[in-house]
Amino acid sequence: MMQKKNREETVVHTFQPVYDENSRVLMLGTMPSPKSREQGFYYGHPRNRFWPVLADILGEPAPGTIEEKKSLALRRRIAVWDVLAGCDICGADDSSIKNPVPNDMNVILSRADIRAVFTTGTKADELYERYCFSQTEIASIRLPSTSPANCRTSYEELRAAYSQILKYL
Repeated sequence: MMQKKNREETVVHTFQPVYDENSRVLMLGTMPSPKSREQGFYYGHPRNRFWPVLADILGEPAPGTIEEKKSLALRRRIAVWDVLAGCDICGADDSSIKNPVPNDMNVILSRADIRAVFTTGTKADELYERYCFSQTEIASIRLPSTSPANCRTSYEELRAAYSQILKYL
């Protein structure tokens, strides 16, 4: 059986950021993965550890549905979005990103008192620094990726790193 190769495709971000006027922390990924786009929500791959780690550090049950995820984020004053509004990408491979188009961070920053911006992975951090920092003037705090592709970072290491969020809530 032949394995399907990922082809580069132009992807446009199709779902809205999660935030409200009470949001204090902004969590930024790079761009939704194919699984997230299929599901229509952030960190949608079943093996992505973002939601379980976030719930764990907040002392909350892990959310299962999109509504439970939105509710957790908003209740705990966490905004969730991505650095990019669009790009050319092969599958979920952030290293393949070409022609990035950044999101306008003022959509959230003009409506919420964001105290810290966290990026979920190296590529998200690089893109934020390159395309968004001059607009926001908020330095990002890079966290390890929760993607299943980042198997070198243990759950315990993710939990320790993501615990930094707590001091800004």
